[in-house]
Amino acid sequence: MTAKRTKTGVVYLVGSGPGDPDLITVKGARLLASCDVVVYDALAPDELVVSLPANIERRYVGKRAGRHSLPQNKTNELLVSLARKGKNVVRLKGGDPFVFGRGGEEAQYLKEHGVPYEIVPGITAGVAGPAYAGIPTTDRARASFVMFLTGHKAADKELSSVPWDWVGQAKNGTLVVYMGVSELPNIVSALQKAGMANNTPAAAIERGTYPTQRVIKGTLSSIATEVDRFELRPPSLFVFGQTVELHKILSWMETKPLFGLRVMVARPSDQAGWVYRQLRDLGAEVLPLPTIATERVHDSDAWKKIEIIDSDNRWLVFTSENGVRYFFELWRETGRDIRGIAAFKIAAVGIGTARALEAVNLTPDFVPTRATTAELAKQMAADLPIEHAAVVRVRGNLGDDRVEATLREAGATVIPLPVYRTYYPDWTPETKEKLFAYPPDVIMLTSGSTVDGLAGNLSRGKLRELCEGAVVQSIGPSTSDTIRSHGITVTLEASIHSIPSMIEGLVAVHHKKSLKRSS
Repeated sequence: MTAKRTKTGVVYLVGSGPGDPDLITVKGARLLASCDVVVYDALAPDELVVSLPANIERRYVGKRAGRHSLPQNKTNELLVSLARKGKNVVRLKGGDPFVFGRGGEEAQYLKEHGVPYEIVPGITAGVAGPAYAGIPTTDRARASFVMFLTGHKAADKELSSVPWDWVGQAKNGTLVVYMGVSELPNIVSALQKAGMANNTPAAAIERGTYPTQRVIKGTLSSIATEVDRFELRPPSLFVFGQTVELHKILSWMETKPLFGLRVMVARPSDQAGWVYRQLRDLGAEVLPLPTIATERVHDSDAWKKIEIIDSDNRWLVFTSENGVRYFFELWRETGRDIRGIAAFKIAAVGIGTARALEAVNLTPDFVPTRATTAELAKQMAADLPIEHAAVVRVRGNLGDDRVEATLREAGATVIPLPVYRTYYPDWTPETKEKLFAYPPDVIMLTSGSTVDGLAGNLSRGKLRELCEGAVVQSIGPSTSDTIRSHGITVTLEASIHSIPSMIEGLVAVHHKKSLKRSS
C-alpha cells in the first residue's frame, strides 16, 4: 500500500519592516501568528519572534556583516524541505523581501522546486529610516525623485555594479544608499568624481526606526569622516540630497521621554506585550529577552478537594498574575460555572495580581500593604477571621510554602492548587551575541525567578559585564533580595510594586539624569 503523500505547505516571504515591530503589515502579522514555522533573519524585529505562540517552530538563518548563520543556498533548501513536510512557513525578512532582501532569489528557488509561495511586502528601510529621522525622501521643492542604491559589493565582485558616475550627475533628487558603511569612502569619492557638489547635504542613519537610532549629519565631503568619528555600525544607511536639511525641522522621535534608552524586559513574552508597547510608545528600544516561561498544569486531585469544601468561610489566594490567568483558564475548560466563584472571597498579593483579577471582572477582597507572599499570609492571619476557613492557595511550582504554613498555623485548612509551572528557557548563542552587541541601559526584573533565569543563562562574569553600567531595576523588595544574592547591585526599586510604577520611575529618573550606560 502506498503511503499518502503530505500536501506541500506554502512559503510566505514576509517583510517585517526595518526595526520597529509595529511596522509589519496586518497581513504579515496575521500569517506570522498562524504559521507552523518561522525562518527569520538577524534584522527581523526580535519582538515579533519572541512573542509568537509556543507551538510555532523558530529557525534562525540570519547574517551580520557578511557572516551567515546559514548560507543562502542552505536557507533555500530549508524552505523547500519544511514546505514539503506540509508546513506553512513564514520567511521573515527585515525591510521588504524584494528590496535588497534576496527575496527574489528565494522565490525563484521555490518556483523551480514546485513549492507554492506568496510575497508579502514590507516597509523598506530606505523609506522608513529617513521618515523616522524627519527626512522626506521626496519633497515638492527639493527632490522630485528618489533612488535606492546598494553600497555593498556582491561577494564575487571586486567593484560595485552601481553606475556611480551616472548617479552622481543626477540633480534635484535624493539618493538613499543601503549597506554602505565599509564602502562609504569609495562611494563618496565616486560621487565627487561624477560631479556631485561637496556641500550636498548628507545624513547617516544607524538602526533606523529603532528608538535608539542615531542620525549623523554632514555634507558629501564630510560625512565619511563623521561616520568614522561617531563609529557608526551596520545596519546603517546614507541619504544624499537637499531633503536632509529638513531633519532639523521635522525630527520627532527625540521628543519622547525615554528616547534612546535601551530597556531589557525579562518578563515572559506572552505576558509582556503591553509592557513592550508602553515602553516603545515612550521612546525606549525594547530588548524582549524572557528569562522565564510558564506552562499550564492540571492537578485533578487538587481540583477534587476544592469541590468537596464544606466551609462557609472560603478564600481564593492569588500570588501572581500567572496564577490568575491559568486558574480561570482551567476553571472554564473543566466545565465549571463562573458563578461558583461567588462562594469565595479573594486575596491578591499586590497591585499587578489585583489588576489581573480586575481584567476578569473580579475585585479582590484583600490586598496586603506590602506586595510579598510572606506579608500577604501574615496580614491575612492577623487581620481576617481565618480560623476554620478553607483557603485555596493558587500557585506555581516555584512559589515558597510560607503562605500555606502561616495560614495553617492560624487555624485554616489550606489546599495548594498548582495551576502552572515556571521553567527557565535557554538562550541561543545568537541571542547572547545580539544582547552584548547592543547591551541594555536598563534591565527590568519583575520577579525573583526572572533574576534566577537571567543568572542561569550567563556565566558570572558575563552577568557582571551585562549589569555593570546598566540600571538594574527591581519591582520590589523580594526581587531585590534575589538580585543581590547574585552579587548584583539594585539601582532602582519601584516605589509601588508594579510594572506601571517601574515605568513611571524610569521616566522620572531619566528626565532628571540620563540612564544611558556609562560604559
